[in-house]
Amino acid sequence: MGEGERFQLGTVGALTLSVVSSVSIVICNKALMSSLHFIFATTLTSWHLLVTFCSLHVALKMRFFEHKPFEQKAVMGFGVLNGISIGLLNLSLGFNSVGFYQMTKLAIIPCTVLLETIFLGKRFSKRIQFALSILLVGVGIATVTDLQLNALGSFLSLLAVITTCIAQIMTNTIQKKFKVSSTQLLYQSSPYQAATLLISGPYLDKLLTNQNVFGFKYTTQVTVFIILSCLISISVNFSTFLVIGKTSPVTYQVLGHLKTCLVLAFGYILLQDPFSWRNILGILIAMIGMILYSYYCTLENQQKAVDAASQASQGREGESDPLVNVENGSAVMSDTVGQRQMSPVWSKSKD
Repeated sequence: MGEGERFQLGTVGALTLSVVSSVSIVICNKALMSSLHFIFATTLTSWHLLVTFCSLHVALKMRFFEHKPFEQKAVMGFGVLNGISIGLLNLSLGFNSVGFYQMTKLAIIPCTVLLETIFLGKRFSKRIQFALSILLVGVGIATVTDLQLNALGSFLSLLAVITTCIAQIMTNTIQKKFKVSSTQLLYQSSPYQAATLLISGPYLDKLLTNQNVFGFKYTTQVTVFIILSCLISISVNFSTFLVIGKTSPVTYQVLGHLKTCLVLAFGYILLQDPFSWRNILGILIAMIGMILYSYYCTLENQQKAVDAASQASQGREGESDPLVNVENGSAVMSDTVGQRQMSPVWSKSKD
């Protein structure tokens, strides 16, 4: 099996793991919050990250992966920013209607495209933009209901979108720049994410729910579901870093909307949630957008592979040319050795 085939297989595995684990944790958390009334989302997320770090620490001791330290400031800034983005998303949901919160999540893709275009010099083809537009329209039809606006909620949503986009772009660029794996990055950043949310979580949850997480009555059933949620979160956090590292922040957001559609479908099938023809139409349109996005990305990746092979071939031919050519008794210096344009590692992948 060639290196390209192994990479594609690894990418498919990462995408599958991300979808399965994310849908599983949403269903688990929905039962925990809706049925058992444990509504402290930010604190629960901090426990997820703490359990993830402890699990990775055990895996490190068992030599499942190698610890590779790099710039401490970059790790700390990245971890804190991730924690802040999670808290802001929860605040956005608390101070906005569900419909406006869904619009906030939809805004992450165009914002990511804009930031990567401006600051990273990426180029998104018109057909990729077309596929993303269809996807966003479909998800909007399926999920967005009311759009009640307020100044504070809109400001929090704007901050949530910006911090989430930057954090996800950093997830990709840090892995490429420092040549660290998703596991190594998650292991080093999760303590800072967990600490940020462990400190702020109880206050945010108190603000949003008017209840104290430490005053909640923890029955055996609630405790079991919390433990199950934390265990699933290990896979969720790992697959998030893995997918963004192997693909791109935009592809991860596309995958996130696929999860939304699956959660809606599973909620209708398993939990008898209300479902309408609008939901069905939106999911179908979104699926068309996802299929087109995957198809166009595959075509462009194949074209990039062909171009890279062609450039490598030209480079080898150039290197085989003599450096000194003799014509009509005169020596002429040849500078036709193939030159390769150097660029940062993180700027090579295009969506």
